[in-house]
Amino acid sequence: MNTCMTLPPFHLAFPVHDLEAARAFYGDLLGCTEGRSAEDWIDFDFHGHQIVAHRSGEAGDRVATPVDGHDVPVPHFGLVLDMQAWKALAQKLEAAGTDFVIEPTVRFKGKPGEQATMFLRDPSGNALEFKAFADMGQLFAKQA
Repeated sequence: MNTCMTLPPFHLAFPVHDLEAARAFYGDLLGCTEGRSAEDWIDFDFHGHQIVAHRSGEAGDRVATPVDGHDVPVPHFGLVLDMQAWKALAQKLEAAGTDFVIEPTVRFKGKPGEQATMFLRDPSGNALEFKAFADMGQLFAKQA
């Protein structure tokens, strides 16, 4: 068994310029349950992981790295979902009129690590990636 799958939940704090917009995006659109909050921050349950939106201005500088023909925003965070959950989220985001950085697509077709992926930004400009593998055993597969 891969020990990476048994690690404790991660914690990530990130900047947002508007807590109500963060609440609408992470809570209403992505369905993350809200935890503790204060005047300047909100905890969210991001599929069992703790993410915290802190009111602190705009997100950092935007940098992109070329990956399989797309400019991938760095930094970014996200989740590896099962394929059914990924497809459902893609449909929900498309129905909501999401402006994707990288539209839902399959990357590395026919190669090790083939994955469905999509990138978007929250209302404060933080980049998120959601991905899925038809074969979760490919999560850490190396390209030949």
